[in-house]
Amino acid sequence: MSVNVLEAVACVLVGVVGLAVVLARDVRRLVLVNGIFGLTLTLLFVILQAPDVALSMLVVSTVAYPLVLLVAIAVIEKDDDR
Repeated sequence: MSVNVLEAVACVLVGVVGLAVVLARDVRRLVLVNGIFGLTLTLLFVILQAPDVALSMLVVSTVAYPLVLLVAIAVIEKDDDR
């Protein structure tokens, strides 16, 4: 089983963005970088010919999860202002 260049580049990109997620300190930046991480994983799954996994990763990790986190952060900050 040989790994082509596109698969190797996608794996390295996932690793780099995963490291950026770990190193993010600000919560909003973490949510944004986590969304980008989900997008890179979606790209990797498309390259690995797993479109069903890629579609679910796109919806959950890139759209739904960051949206839920940002709303939760906004609600918590609103409660702290009171």
